Amino acid sequence: MLQAFFARKNFGMETINYVNLENFVSVEDLSEDEVTALIKRAEYFKQGGAVPKLTKPVYVTNMFFEDSSRTHTSFEMAERKMGLTVIPFDPAHSSVNKGETLYDTSLIMNALGVDLEVIRHSQNEYYEDLIHTGDYQHLNIGIVNAGDGSGQHPSQCLLDMMTIHEHFGHFKGLKVAIVGDITNSRVAKSNMELLNRLGAEVYFSGPDYWYDSAFDKYGKFEELDKLIPEMDVMMLLRVQHERHAGDPNERKFDAQAYHEKYGINQKRYDQLKDDTIIMHPGPINHDVELAGKLVEAPKSMFFKQMQNGVFMRMAMIEAVMRGRHLGGLN
Repeated sequence: MLQAFFARKNFGMETINYVNLENFVSVEDLSEDEVTALIKRAEYFKQGGAVPKLTKPVYVTNMFFEDSSRTHTSFEMAERKMGLTVIPFDPAHSSVNKGETLYDTSLIMNALGVDLEVIRHSQNEYYEDLIHTGDYQHLNIGIVNAGDGSGQHPSQCLLDMMTIHEHFGHFKGLKVAIVGDITNSRVAKSNMELLNRLGAEVYFSGPDYWYDSAFDKYGKFEELDKLIPEMDVMMLLRVQHERHAGDPNERKFDAQAYHEKYGINQKRYDQLKDDTIIMHPGPINHDVELAGKLVEAPKSMFFKQMQNGVFMRMAMIEAVMRGRHLGGLN
């Protein structure tokens, strides 16, 4: 699906492994080497490494059909740091509201000269219709998935991997707990699969009615307080009320009761190992998943995750630019 391959370039004693992708829609088909290369490239950018010099303009548009502040702004910051020209797109005033399909909108963008689309959409695997075209379809535009329904969130997944790697330097044997609204979380689904392949030990906790036995192949479900003193990473998930339509558990949801049973409060924070980190994809429901006073606590990586997201998205965008030979890159 990702059609990835490596390009190696030697600069003195240093070898840089570039990942080349036609589209970036999922982490499932990335190899461990490709994940490592993306993390190293993002870390290079974070340390002030030079961005590749474009010899031709590259045009990108951010098409967010679901609300977003962090991901949208992070992608735009990454695009501008990479020297791309950002073309504004407002779904509220687009022809999608007149019945235009996402494919036709992308076809128009392609015809106008847009090279890349960063898309967030409520439909799972929306990108399939854009990537696997038919005999009489001629869409030639790079797709970067910024989140599809309850499916995948590759950029969040990879910035999370970067944050863990930055702190521990490895993944092998790390104990990672994914806690909360797991069934409805695209972050959880991307992370559990990739963490397994990278050698981490995954555990789950939270309300059992927001857990699916299909996740058993990735890790073990346990009570939160059994996990607290043992974990290296506590990965908290937002309670996604907007995805709970028709769920009887939503009607009886109580934020204080949830926090007491499944949230990280001061008592649980103090029981964590000294080197344990707390992660959250945002936005945080204060005093639900995490006590508000702990959002900026030393063990919380929330703001570091946001910072790392810019550099990881730079690495992702570069991978698609190289895969499509955009900007004079190859």
